[in-house]
Amino acid sequence: MIDDLKTLADLLDRHARRYGRETPVDGLNLTRTETPMEIRSVYRPSFCAVLQGGKVSMLGERAFRYGAGQGLLASVDVPVTARIVEASPERPYLAFGVEIDPAMVAEMLPALAEDAVAEPAFTALHTDRLDAAIMDPLGRLLSLLDQPRDIPVMAPLIKREITWRLLNGSLGPMLRHMGLRDSQAARIGRATAWIRDHFREPLRVPDLAEMAGMSLASFHRHFKAVTTLSPVQFQKLVRLQEARRMLLENHEVSAVGYAIGYESASHFNRDYRRQFGAPPGRDVAAIRALVAREVA
Repeated sequence: MIDDLKTLADLLDRHARRYGRETPVDGLNLTRTETPMEIRSVYRPSFCAVLQGGKVSMLGERAFRYGAGQGLLASVDVPVTARIVEASPERPYLAFGVEIDPAMVAEMLPALAEDAVAEPAFTALHTDRLDAAIMDPLGRLLSLLDQPRDIPVMAPLIKREITWRLLNGSLGPMLRHMGLRDSQAARIGRATAWIRDHFREPLRVPDLAEMAGMSLASFHRHFKAVTTLSPVQFQKLVRLQEARRMLLENHEVSAVGYAIGYESASHFNRDYRRQFGAPPGRDVAAIRALVAREVA
């Protein structure tokens, strides 16, 4: 049984050096860095556990700080500016994220005690200490990376256990929003998930409002309250995040803008520079140089 941070941190450190961010376990991402840095991204519904170092995630003007032994729950897709604030070559920042399936949460809700499913006040992000009950399944999920043959069978079972442990732990009240079909989180979550999965397509906000079961005015108000952005701004951010990912996979700059839905290369370059602080080629070169220093 893995029930201490040091063992988990050593396990993650080894696998992060081997795999980088993406792992063979679907929905499991690792982060290891020796350098404080800023990261702009759209968090999916997920649970992030920090095993070493510290991080601050900004949702609009609100800051969520969490460090070793703490976790952050994202209940819906939300745009976040995150800063890794504690990292060094001697003690690198170590964390991992596990995506959470809202359908699985909804399936589990009837098994909770009746008094546990009352809907609390909603926040898209929430932090708390890692419950003791979650440590062992998190360790077993990481350990699967040493047993790739077991991943297709065991990973879904362990992720299901992690979801159940979270529902019954200190982060449970926030997670339950995800599974309550008529909650604000679930309604806006359906819209943000659609934008994430169809970001190349033209955006029709009235259709999203209908999907969320809201009037157009109510949808705009609730969408911005949850994400801090309008639907159009949210789509733009998702597109630019995808562009960055494609560029890091060596796609040509000239083709990426069109691939993510832009009709003008100059418009794409302008939005990219505004979001990431540098034009596409220079931004990606800086990221690769940083990664090279981490690996060296």
